[in-house]
Amino acid sequence: MNILAFSLFLIIVVGTLVVTYYASKRTNTTSEFYTAGGGLTGWQNGWAIAGDYMSAASFLGIAGMIALFGFDGFFYSIGFLVAYLVVLYLVAEPLRNLGKYTLADMIAARFNDKRIRGVAALNTMTISIFYMIAQLVGAGGLIKLLLNLDFTTSVLIVGTLMTIYVVFGGMTATSWVQIIKAILLMAGTFIISVMVFAKFDFNFAAMFEHMRTATPLGDMFLESGNKFKNGLDTISLNLALVLGTAGLPHILIRFFTVKDAPTARSSVVTATWIIGIFYVMTIFLGFGAAYLVGHEGILAADKGGNMAAPLLAKALGGDFLFAFVSAVAFATILAVVAGLVLSAASAFAHDFYTHIVRKGKVTEKEQMKTARWASVGVAIISIILSLFAQKMNVAFLVALAFAVAASANLPVILLTIFWRRFNTAGAVTGMLVGLFSCLILVAISPNVWGPEGKAILVGEPLISLTNPGIISIPLGFLAAFLGTYLSKKQDHAKFDEIYVKANTGMKDSETA
Repeated sequence: MNILAFSLFLIIVVGTLVVTYYASKRTNTTSEFYTAGGGLTGWQNGWAIAGDYMSAASFLGIAGMIALFGFDGFFYSIGFLVAYLVVLYLVAEPLRNLGKYTLADMIAARFNDKRIRGVAALNTMTISIFYMIAQLVGAGGLIKLLLNLDFTTSVLIVGTLMTIYVVFGGMTATSWVQIIKAILLMAGTFIISVMVFAKFDFNFAAMFEHMRTATPLGDMFLESGNKFKNGLDTISLNLALVLGTAGLPHILIRFFTVKDAPTARSSVVTATWIIGIFYVMTIFLGFGAAYLVGHEGILAADKGGNMAAPLLAKALGGDFLFAFVSAVAFATILAVVAGLVLSAASAFAHDFYTHIVRKGKVTEKEQMKTARWASVGVAIISIILSLFAQKMNVAFLVALAFAVAASANLPVILLTIFWRRFNTAGAVTGMLVGLFSCLILVAISPNVWGPEGKAILVGEPLISLTNPGIISIPLGFLAAFLGTYLSKKQDHAKFDEIYVKANTGMKDSETA
């Protein structure tokens, strides 16, 4: 066991538990549990969004993907960053103006229908669990590498901690854990990037020239086609990444933690700057790992390449930097999974239990209790599923969550705000078709079926696409349109009011 790494792990765990303890004293109502009472400032929420977004996929998965596959790995960095333009210009302000606690609140502001709440809650829980599996896989590999604990024990440790944060501290604890983690992650990534750049005498041309001979890929390392050999697969991945963020429930609920839409917009701007700088630095992480750790060294530690960044830190700064970076990666995972658990638990307790099962007739105390038990349930499901995905690259797993979000949530969000004729049938159809088409396409893809040891099940895949976005995203929009046109019900009575409120924050009557 690496004593130094264990000590830093312990410091982070104790520090975050102290934050949770103080946050628990300020978490007495559903508003405080779900959204921290809407009391975060723009810069605080911006850092928290960045902390929520820069996940294990970003730090561990992308570094490994670039190190092993070169330019193709950088597609993830580009997609994750560009996605925030969609969030900034189309989603952030309308969502904050129309919603209260969850995505379903925003859609229900126009269509007050139990079916919509139920399907939206299903989507939220599915996406959150998909995303959480990636984080837990990263955590399992990291703790196994550092502390010599088996994968199952490692996942159980992280699962227990994330549940404690949410159950006791709610959104306040989750937000501050994310802020602290984002600051630590940026600092660690910056230090490594400077050290890697110094190895190439701070010369970009020299760095790129060295990479032509640093890996088994040779010159191809700097060209596309190493990971994604099918052009449609590349387009599909980028569609999912760019459009998926605007449908991710754990990102969307962050806009309810601020007081108004202008603050939501400023928090997106802050987050975009932080995230943009970070993803530029992933080039140094990937190149550095490929050059200093080597292709075989990365694969020996983890077949998915998820340990490339910690191994690079060890090559550059010995045990101390290795321990520090690993502890930061651990904090990264804890922060993200806490946000995911909270978004899924909020959907179950607020949308499903409160509005569908109890028809709104529920006390504050009862809803809080339900949300806390839902957090435990979501954590257990995610832990069990993550044990079957141990050998998969976490960046890929997150890309699938993005595809589900872009296919099932984004079409309904945009059409709710901008299409007058859109109705309840279209919303329900769009969400269900988007969700299930994505899941079915993944189930018959090379991610699930492949040669022995290469995927979850042994066999031939029915489709060659590793990411279903290019099919499932258009299907989500098409189903929403067809569902609307084939239904005779007219739901556009509230459109004018919703349109005004989405863009100004005011009710239609206030503009008269």
